Amino acid sequence: MVKIASWNVNSIKTRLPNVLDWLDSAAPDVLLLQELKCQTGDFPEMEFTARGYRALAVGQKSYNGVAILSRDDIRDPLEALPGDPKDEQARYLEVTTCGLRVASIYLPNGNPVKTEKFGYKLGWMERLTAHARGLLLDDRPLVLGGDYNVIPEPLDCHDPAAWRGDALFQPESRAAFRGLLNLGYFEAYRALHGPQSGAYTFWDYQGGAWQADEGIRIDHLLLSPQAVDRLDACDIDRAPRGKERPSDHTPIWCSLTE
Repeated sequence: MVKIASWNVNSIKTRLPNVLDWLDSAAPDVLLLQELKCQTGDFPEMEFTARGYRALAVGQKSYNGVAILSRDDIRDPLEALPGDPKDEQARYLEVTTCGLRVASIYLPNGNPVKTEKFGYKLGWMERLTAHARGLLLDDRPLVLGGDYNVIPEPLDCHDPAAWRGDALFQPESRAAFRGLLNLGYFEAYRALHGPQSGAYTFWDYQGGAWQADEGIRIDHLLLSPQAVDRLDACDIDRAPRGKERPSDHTPIWCSLTE
C-alpha cells in the first residue's frame, strides 16, 4: 500500500511542528505540500530527513512554494508548469517516486475576479490541462494533488450563495476543473464517497468558520486510470485544523494498493 497526502500548510516555518506531528501519526509515504512561503534554500529539509523522508522543494520569498516529501527516492523532477517560461511563481513540482508520477500543485487563487489575477488563474489552468493531457500518454499511475483553489460543485461549500462572486466558484474555474476530469482523471474523494456533503478541506480564519464548520473543499487528488484502479481509500483528516496555530487547510490523503 502507498499512502499519498496533500496539505496546504500556509507557511512551513509557522506550521512545522504541526506538520512533523502529523507525519509521525499519519505516516504517509508521500506528502505534497503547498504554500510554503519560504525560499527554496530555507525549506527545513533536515527536519524531514531525520524522519526518513527525502525532500524536494521549489520556493520563493514570502509567497507560494511547493514541496514533495517521500520515503522513497525522488527522481526526474519537473520544477515548473510548462507553457510559460516567464512565469516565475513557485506553484508546481512533479517527480517520480514510489512507482508513481506525482505532482504538488498550488493553483492560483484568482481573486479579485475582475482583475488580471483571474485571467492568470484561467491561463494557468489551461496550461495545467495541456500538461495533464500529455502525462496520460505515459502508462505509469499519476497523482496530481494539491490546493486547486476550485470549489467543484455547490455541495463542496457550506453556503454556495456566499461564494458566488469568488474566483474559486466562478463558472469558468469550475468548467476548467471539469476539463481536467474529462481528460480521463478521477477525483479520488468523489470516486469513493460519491455526492457526500460537508466534506471540507479549508475553513477561513475569520468569522468562526472552523467552529461553525463553514468550510469549502478545494484540495483535491486527481488520479489517472492506472492509479484509480489501485485506489483503496481516500479521506480528509480534519484533526490538524483544530490544533493551535493551524493552517486554514487540512490534509487530504489516499492509499493505493501495490
